Amino acid sequence: MSEILQSLFGLIVFVAIAWSISEDRHAVVWRTVVTGIALQIVLAVLLLKLPVSRVVFQWLGAGVGVLQEATQAGTSFVFGYLGGGTLPFKVEAPASAFILAFQALPLILVVSALTALFYYWRILPGLVRAFSRVLKHTMKIGGASGIAAAANVFIGMIEAPLLIRPYLTRLDRSDLFLVMSCGMATIAGTVLVLYATILDGIIPDAAGHLLTASLMNAPAAIVMAKLMVPGQAVIDRVQLDIPRSGDESAMDAVARGAIEGASLLINVVAMLTVLVALIHLANVLVGLLPDIDGQPLSLQRLLGWVMAPFMWLAGVPWSEAVEAGKLMGMKTVLNEFLAYIELANLGPGALSERSTLIVGYALCGFANLGSLGIMIGGLASIVPERRSEIASLGMRSILAGTLTTLSTAAVVGIIY
Repeated sequence: MSEILQSLFGLIVFVAIAWSISEDRHAVVWRTVVTGIALQIVLAVLLLKLPVSRVVFQWLGAGVGVLQEATQAGTSFVFGYLGGGTLPFKVEAPASAFILAFQALPLILVVSALTALFYYWRILPGLVRAFSRVLKHTMKIGGASGIAAAANVFIGMIEAPLLIRPYLTRLDRSDLFLVMSCGMATIAGTVLVLYATILDGIIPDAAGHLLTASLMNAPAAIVMAKLMVPGQAVIDRVQLDIPRSGDESAMDAVARGAIEGASLLINVVAMLTVLVALIHLANVLVGLLPDIDGQPLSLQRLLGWVMAPFMWLAGVPWSEAVEAGKLMGMKTVLNEFLAYIELANLGPGALSERSTLIVGYALCGFANLGSLGIMIGGLASIVPERRSEIASLGMRSILAGTLTTLSTAAVVGIIY
């Protein structure tokens, strides 16, 4: 019971923080806030507590396994043993035979191609429209902003606004911030599968939990956005048409998806290389300071101390809060990919099963400084006349995305 009350208190605090830094606290529409939190809790109960959800999670896990096998078949053919094929020599340390860039990351290519194919077949737009209807009927968030919020559950933070490109110039400041916050609070399907493979064996049914996190984060992001930059809760009655991909055929869609995936893969490899190098440099500099408690200072320790109170509020016991805070701090300052890798590499007993699940949900979002550049650059290229407004809302969107994932983690701590 104390753990439930701890997470409940944390959920209230996260909402209070968003309200306290609101641009206009008197303009907050509390009906939107209450229905958003209620929808978040309902989704958690439906997806985590019902017996059928366990079956769905197992199907998703099996699907991820099939995608891994399919990707390895491709990488083994192209890269040989570097891509997971049969080794031509005896390996004394099997773990060293795993090469991230050649065996795990190419999964991005396969998922990107499948995403483009599902979009061409109108499967993905159908899912987006169905979830947007849920947001419309429960939270009174409709029209262009509702479509973008729903799309962020399945596609990236730049691809989602492209679906409503003709309407971006007409969105008010509140709805523009809502679109940005939803992008920061969710993860794209292209990396969701990759993260599920990283967490395999760490969090049971990881794919199902990551999808649940993204679904819960959508209404939670709307709550945080409408608290921080309030606007009128008005439904746009115009039925928006999600644009077609423009591909000539299914193979054209697959080819386009593979090319886009290659660009994303190169970006991920470059960012991982640079960020790991920067962490090492930061630790060298911080290590010059005097030791604390007999241990040298590091970037991870500093981030852990800063984020520990927030992880405690989400439901992690204080004895594990610093360890969890290291991961949350790494996710916020660097990115969630590195944080998930660190979570997977934690030694046994570092976090309990419940804490590991809460951390997994807290990390499930793009809200970090690296994503801020992508968000501002991408949105500004789509609607250049609002560049200054987008830039001014950038840091707020990171905060909204972080509070969103923390609130979702707190809800999981309440009901799980």
